[in-house]
Amino acid sequence: MTFQLPATTNRTVAVLGGGVLGRRIACSWAASGFDVAVFDPDSEQRIATVHYCQANAVQFSDVKQRGSVEAFQDVQDAVSRAWLVIEAIPERLALKISTFQQLEVMAPKDAILATNSSSFKSREMVSDLQPSTKQRVLNMHYYMPPRNRVVELMTDGNTDKTIFPFLQRKLGETGMRAYVARKESTGLIFNRLWAAIKREILTILAEGVSVPEEIDELWQQIWVENVSGPVAMMDAVGLDTVSFIEQHYIAERQLSDLPVRYLQQYIDEGKLGAKSSKGGLLPAGKTTKTSAKLRGDHDNLHAPLLYFLDIGLRAPDIQDAFSSGRILTGASDGRAMRVLVDHQRTPDGLAVSLAVGKLFWTSMGVPAENDGAVLSANLDGSDVQEIVPRGHVHTPKQICIDHESKTLYFCDREGLRVMRCGFDGSGLETIIRTGRWKEDVDAVEDQTNWCVGIAVDLAQRNFYWTQKGPSKGNMGRILRASLDMPAGQTCDSRSDIEVLFRGLPEPVDLELDPAERVLYWTDRGEHPVGNSINSASLSGIQPVRAENSVPGVHYKILARNFHEAIGIKLDTRNRHIYATDLGGSVYRFDLNGGDRQRFYEEQGAFTGLTLAFV
Repeated sequence: MTFQLPATTNRTVAVLGGGVLGRRIACSWAASGFDVAVFDPDSEQRIATVHYCQANAVQFSDVKQRGSVEAFQDVQDAVSRAWLVIEAIPERLALKISTFQQLEVMAPKDAILATNSSSFKSREMVSDLQPSTKQRVLNMHYYMPPRNRVVELMTDGNTDKTIFPFLQRKLGETGMRAYVARKESTGLIFNRLWAAIKREILTILAEGVSVPEEIDELWQQIWVENVSGPVAMMDAVGLDTVSFIEQHYIAERQLSDLPVRYLQQYIDEGKLGAKSSKGGLLPAGKTTKTSAKLRGDHDNLHAPLLYFLDIGLRAPDIQDAFSSGRILTGASDGRAMRVLVDHQRTPDGLAVSLAVGKLFWTSMGVPAENDGAVLSANLDGSDVQEIVPRGHVHTPKQICIDHESKTLYFCDREGLRVMRCGFDGSGLETIIRTGRWKEDVDAVEDQTNWCVGIAVDLAQRNFYWTQKGPSKGNMGRILRASLDMPAGQTCDSRSDIEVLFRGLPEPVDLELDPAERVLYWTDRGEHPVGNSINSASLSGIQPVRAENSVPGVHYKILARNFHEAIGIKLDTRNRHIYATDLGGSVYRFDLNGGDRQRFYEEQGAFTGLTLAFV
């Protein structure tokens, strides 16, 4: 049967798998004007894939006409109009074989069917397929775009020869350079070279000749154009994946299993690499850098996308100061910020749920007018809605999410309360009230009653909040109570409230590392103790009585000298702290406050901050 190349007009490129590489493959096509359909069984992965493509298209291509990206739960829906299907599912041969059997039935009969695998030959996946199907199957292995724009193509032994120049042209339209293996080879071309390098490095480590950090340093000294060391590249891919690939080489080529045995001790401890909070061959966070040179590099595969708020107070026209707020997105590679939502009324707190594909934020409005609100939008900034309408909350500040129960928690500053509601605003409830703002002017004017920052500890069924006190007044407190209201009590009469810290300059936003039981907060108070990022262990902590909390005794000052520090967010995977200040800067630190990096500055007046792995 003669093979005919597929028509591409009004058809899609289908990508099976929305993981780290799958979403990048999808983005490489969509950014260059091709419509893309992605299959992934996990709803959060589907949302993250679409959002990744929307947020990162500019990193892949500068064409004006982008293609669409749609994610599907069903393979049939994803491939129904495809002229090209690229399988990017986990490296398990049985799973790939069954996938191609599905594609033979479900995909259009002229669609080219490609596997992204480099460790398995496509021949191994097609033995039970019809001869006409084998003609349109091949390996199509990507090397992590956008920075690396190389693709390798390889026959399954029966692939029609016209497919290769056709795909080279199409890949060229996406800015990719395609190389064709002259014959079938496990690992194709580059990965055979890379396999030898990985194997020898792991043997060096197993024999105790060197250590991971020095191998990477030596590599980078010699190969100065390569920003990632080989150990960091293995960590970025994942040590479990490296081991799986090496096992395939060992079985095929009768190689020593020493490298795999060496890796297994890391895998057994949960040290899988950059995707693990325990790290891998290198410590956690070691592969995530802040540098514009690293866009798309292995160093930043597991870096989060950042979302932060510009409160709008630096608007050129002072009359617009209370309606010029923005939601921005960026990353620690320093890429240009994008505006997702604008014309907001003094936004302050920000949170994201990939599970439902929503951003949530608070709007303080004009504090004297009791016209605060809580809003939501899709991850691309569309469909903005007031879920807690204006006036139902006074001056809402930091917001955080209980993802399990789909509940939002937020503080209401001049409203003198802590509140919660559902993702749609339903069930709005006050869980702490420090005074009645409608009835007691003195209570409102006493800023020690103002509730500002909040963090939720689901494991311990507690929440924490700040009452900041007057500006730079050294009267701030951090308090704790149960998520479950004590029986027979109300938000006005709770007996379970504990004051954990007092006498702080002006504590603002809170973050919690639940695994390590450490609380972090920003403080916008006066130097030298204020304008800082702070932390304290919660293990064995007891409520304070009359004495003030002392830095260096009751808590640690991790970093200082901000321009009114506000937002804070932990990246527990990479062991980083992100923070913002009203001076318009976004920072990143190690969890101990070291390795200070600033990658945005003087571009607004920044408040709330959150992040997502997309």
